[in-house]
Amino acid sequence: MGPRLRGDDGAFGLCLYRIFSSEMQNQRSDAVGLAFAAAFAMLCSPSARPETIKITKKARFPMAKIKVQNPVVELDGDEMTRIIWQYIKDKLITPFLDVKLEYYDLGMEYRDKTDDQVTVDAANAIKKVGVGVKCATITPDEARVKEFGLKQMWKSPNGTIRNILGGVVFREPIICKNVPRLVPGWTKPIIIGRHAFGDQYRATDFRFPGKGTLTMKFVGEDGKVIEREVYKSPSAGVALAMYNLDDSIADFARASFNQGLSKGYSVYLSTKNTILKTYDGRFKDIFQEIFDTEFKARFDEKKIVYEHRLIDDMVAAAMKWSGGYVWACKNYDGDVQSDTIAQGYGSLGLMTSVLMTPDGNTVEAEAAHGTVTRHYREHQKGKETSTNSIASIFAWTRGLSHRAKLDNNEPLAKFAATLEKVCVDTVESGYMTKDLALLVGADQRWLSTTGFLDKVAENLTKAMA
Repeated sequence: MGPRLRGDDGAFGLCLYRIFSSEMQNQRSDAVGLAFAAAFAMLCSPSARPETIKITKKARFPMAKIKVQNPVVELDGDEMTRIIWQYIKDKLITPFLDVKLEYYDLGMEYRDKTDDQVTVDAANAIKKVGVGVKCATITPDEARVKEFGLKQMWKSPNGTIRNILGGVVFREPIICKNVPRLVPGWTKPIIIGRHAFGDQYRATDFRFPGKGTLTMKFVGEDGKVIEREVYKSPSAGVALAMYNLDDSIADFARASFNQGLSKGYSVYLSTKNTILKTYDGRFKDIFQEIFDTEFKARFDEKKIVYEHRLIDDMVAAAMKWSGGYVWACKNYDGDVQSDTIAQGYGSLGLMTSVLMTPDGNTVEAEAAHGTVTRHYREHQKGKETSTNSIASIFAWTRGLSHRAKLDNNEPLAKFAATLEKVCVDTVESGYMTKDLALLVGADQRWLSTTGFLDKVAENLTKAMA
C-alpha cells in the first residue's frame, strides 16, 4: 500500500504516485516518488499545502544489492548442515549480495565419485581467490563406507584443505548474554589457535616385548648421524617418537600473531618447556624471535602484548580471566582446550572455526560442529527439526568479512557485521532453537530450524533497510 495524502484534493497526486512507483521503482527512490506526488497534489488544489499533506506509510522497494568485486569459494557439505546451508544462502546471502560464488560440492557422494579430487580443487580455488566458506562435511569411518558404498575410507576434507593451504585453525565462541555459560566470568571470546601439525598426531609408537635398550636415531642427507639413548628398559612396555618442523612452527607463530592483530587481542603461547626443554623450547624460541623481528611494533601500536606461559599456568589463568585474547596451543593442547572452551561458553553450536594462512591473506571459514546426523535422520522421515544454524551463518560472515578486508569493501564489511549482530540479537530477544532453549531454561520457547532462520531473515531485512 502506498502513502496517503490527506484530503480528497490529494487523490490525483496519490494516483500519480502509484503510477510513478509502479513504473519507476527501479530507477527512482521512494523519496523522489513521494515528493513528486506531493508537489502535483499542491498544483491540483490550492488547499493541499505542505502542512496538510501527511505520509502515513512508505512503499517498500527492492533493496539494492551490495556488490562484491571478487569471488568467494563455496564448499557444500553433508546431511542436516547441507539443508541449512542452502537455506542460509537463499534467505540471508543472495538477497543482499551481488557475489560470484565458485561452487564445489564436498558432499560425501561427489567426493567419492571424483576420488576426492573435488576437495583438492576446492582448496586450490581458495588458495587462488583468498576466501572460502565451508559447510560441515562427513569424515567417513567403516560404518560410513558401508552406508554410502564408498570406494575407500576417504581422508578428512578439513585435513586435505589444511595441508594444501597451510595455516592455523582458530576457534572462537559466539556469545549470547541469555545463554548460560559454565564459566560465567568468560564475558569475551577466547580464541583457540591449534597448531594442527605433527606431535602425537604424526607420531610413531610401538610395543616392545621385554628388557632392552630404547634409542632414537637421525641420519642426515650428508650421512651425519645423531643418536640418543632413550631408556634402558627392565621389562616390556611401550614407546613413542614424535616430531615437528621449524618451518611449521614459524607458520603457526605468524598466523597466531596475524590473528591477534586482526582481532585486536593479545596472544599467549602455552608449552611445557620446563620438561621438554628442547622440543617445547623450540616453539618458545621461534615464537619469540618472529614476534620481536616482525610483529612487536604493530602490537605496540594496538596496545596488545605477546607472552609465553606454561600450559598449566595458562589453564589456571584462563579460568580467572574474562577472555578477549588468542591462545596459541600445540597440537594436542589445542585439541583438548578447543572442546573445553566450547563447553565453557555453553554450546558447540555457538563456535566458529576459521583457517588462516601464516601471512593472514587467505581464510577458510566453517562451523566448528559436525553434520548433525541425528537431526538429518528426522528430516529424512519428514519430521520437523530444531537445528542450530548460527555457527553455519557465522561461517559465511567470517568469510565475507575477510573478502571485505581484502577488497576494502566497507558495505560488505558492514553487512557481515550486521548479520552477526542480528543473529545474536535474535537469540537475546528470546528466539532460538531447541538446543539453546534447553540451556536457557524449562520455560524458554524454541523455534524450528526454518522458523529460526526465517526470524533472522526478517530481522536482517529490517536492519538493512
